[in-house]
Amino acid sequence: MNSTSPAVALTDNAARTGSDDSIGAILIRNGRLSVADADKVMRFSNERKLRFGDAAVEMGILTDADIELALSRQYDYPYLLAGQSAISDEVVAAYEPFTARVESLRALRNQLLWRWFETGDERRALAITSAESGDGRSFLAANLAVVFSQQHQRTLLIDADLRAPRQHQLFGLENRAGLSGVLAGRSGHEAIQRVPALVDLSVLTAGALPPNPSELLGSPAFGKLLRELGADYDVILIDTPAGAEYADAQVVASRAGAAVMVAHKNHSHFKKMRDLVDLLSDARVHLVGTVLNEY
Repeated sequence: MNSTSPAVALTDNAARTGSDDSIGAILIRNGRLSVADADKVMRFSNERKLRFGDAAVEMGILTDADIELALSRQYDYPYLLAGQSAISDEVVAAYEPFTARVESLRALRNQLLWRWFETGDERRALAITSAESGDGRSFLAANLAVVFSQQHQRTLLIDADLRAPRQHQLFGLENRAGLSGVLAGRSGHEAIQRVPALVDLSVLTAGALPPNPSELLGSPAFGKLLRELGADYDVILIDTPAGAEYADAQVVASRAGAAVMVAHKNHSHFKKMRDLVDLLSDARVHLVGTVLNEY
C-alpha cells in the first residue's frame, strides 16, 4: 500500500514536472518550500478553510515575501530575489517590485507611454538625460527599462554614455562589444545582450570607450541603428552623459527625437538644468517631462 498522501504526491509530481502553477508547486521549484511542509500547509488550510498562502504564513512556514514571489510567477511578473542574479541591487525594480519607489517608477512608465510611446508608430526611442553627473540618470534608465519589460513591452536599454558607462555594471553584463563597436562598423546587432532573468529586456552596452564619442553618436549610423531597432522593440531607452558637461546628450536626444530630464533633489543646479532645456529645444527635441529623483 502506498503511504504517500494525495497532497504530497500531487505537489511532488508538480514540482518535478513543472506542470503546476499553484503557490505550493512554484515555491517548491524555487527551493522556498519542502514537499513535507507543503503537505502540512495543505492539511492546515483544509482544516481552517484558509487559502494555501494565508495558512503557510500563519504557520510560520512561509513569509509574505515568499507569497509575493509565487504570485509574481503565477501572473508572469518576473522579479528577482537577493543573491539570485548578477544584477546590481541598485536596480530596485528587479528586486523590490512591491515598494513605494518602484510603484512611482510604474507611474512614470505609464506617463511615458501616454505622452510619447503610444502617440505614434515611429516613437520608439527616448533619451534619459540630466544636466550633471550624480543626478541618477543611469539609475532611472535601468529601473525604467525593468518596469517596461515587466509590462511585457519588448524593451531595449542602450548605454550611449561613451564617457563613463554604467549599464553593464548595473546588469552584470560583458562590455566588450557594444554601441561604440556597432557605430564604428566593427559589430552588429549581435552585440545586444538579453537579460536572462527579465524576459523582455535587452541591453546594448557602451562597448570600448572611443576617442571620438560625440562624432560617433552624431553620425548617420546612430540614427540608422535606432530606425532598425525600432522594428524589433516597443521601447528603446537611451542613457546619456551629463548634458552640462558634454554635447553628447543633445546629440543623442536629437537622434531619439525626445528626452526625459532627471533632476536630483538637493543636488541639481537650476541654471544647468535650464541650459540643458535650452540646448534640447535648439535641437528640436521634444522634452516629455522632468523627473525629480529623491533616491
